[in-house]
Amino acid sequence: MSTPHISPRTATTALVTVVLPCFNEESVLRATHARLTRALRPGRRVTYEIVYVDDGSTDGTWSLLEEFAAASDGVRALRLSRNFGHQAGCLAGLREAAGDAVVLIDADLQDPPELIPELVSRWWDGWSVVSARRTGRLGEGVAKRASAFAYYRLLQGISGHPVALDTGDFRLLDRAVVDLLDGMADHELFLRGAVSWTGLPETSVEYRRDPRASGESKYTLRKMLELSRRGIISGSAVPVRATTAVGLTAMTSGAGLGLLRRDPRTAWSAFAFGAQAIALGILGEYVNATLRHVQDRPPYVVRERIDPVPRAHLPAAAAVSGVAR
Repeated sequence: MSTPHISPRTATTALVTVVLPCFNEESVLRATHARLTRALRPGRRVTYEIVYVDDGSTDGTWSLLEEFAAASDGVRALRLSRNFGHQAGCLAGLREAAGDAVVLIDADLQDPPELIPELVSRWWDGWSVVSARRTGRLGEGVAKRASAFAYYRLLQGISGHPVALDTGDFRLLDRAVVDLLDGMADHELFLRGAVSWTGLPETSVEYRRDPRASGESKYTLRKMLELSRRGIISGSAVPVRATTAVGLTAMTSGAGLGLLRRDPRTAWSAFAFGAQAIALGILGEYVNATLRHVQDRPPYVVRERIDPVPRAHLPAAAAVSGVAR
């Protein structure tokens, strides 16, 4: 694949927003904030702001976010009315971000905040998307690593556009990309696929993912399956088209069995029933996605904000600082 033409950015200064969706991260959040503020020292060309999104936590996460915002002018927080899910939390943070570039990173310290300056450096080089690609997944079992490996390659194989392999939501997005995502009318937005869909110049920085610093993963099996379903349904028409292939296979197989066996009805009936069930299930997913779109419900509801500064009026010098006000 050819390398896209990029040009270094000519701006003299820039504000970078770091967005962290949080769900019941009380046990690790203080350590996360400490590492993040150390990593985001403002420089001659870059200042930072942090936007935390509390996605309906039931522990002390929000109290900690209030504490962080009270101690630093560069920290803002958003509290959703309930748990709307990781993708909704990311989208809420992107919409709140004021930066010329936005970095998405989880709050559980599996993704190193110390990598953010390198992502920003690549952005200065002219890249619109800078993804953090995992070369290792420490602390995760064989089944989790194998399923993730297979899923990304399946998604790439059936999508109508390139998909970054072994890449989660830890990435930097230029303001142009953020505005495109903000303007999409998809109510079940799958960010990883949507970012790749834009086709804007993308590069990656490799790293090894660490185990969680504390607590348990909020991505249960049910949530991982839901994310996988969303990615496949939103990014490809292949599953729908596969129903035709299944139907043709059922018909030809049934005819072949009829010629070879005197009473193929039992095998044929079982196969035909399974094919119909699979086809109806896949079509049902698309019908459900259409229903959600027609309902036109917002992807999340904001309960309250800390320091709700309008984007257009946010001072460019709103830098992260560990010094209390």
